[in-house]
Amino acid sequence: MASSIFDEGHRRLVELLIDARKKSGLKQAELGRRVGRSQSFISLIERSQRRVDVVEFIALSRAMDEDVEVIFKALLQSQATSD
Repeated sequence: MASSIFDEGHRRLVELLIDARKKSGLKQAELGRRVGRSQSFISLIERSQRRVDVVEFIALSRAMDEDVEVIFKALLQSQATSD
């Protein structure tokens, strides 16, 4: 099985997180500060070079003042349409 970091589901998650960050008006550095990480940490995620776990997903969503459930539902919907 191929690593899921490079699969379509992960790419879609990254797209949703990037869209949410831009919508919130945050730069990578500010988002990193809000979650106690560096700008390069956010960049690695956004370039799909680092996998996002559930706890990080929640922290990132909250740091962007986004509803975790809304982003997760969008991910689930995109998965349902790609099956």
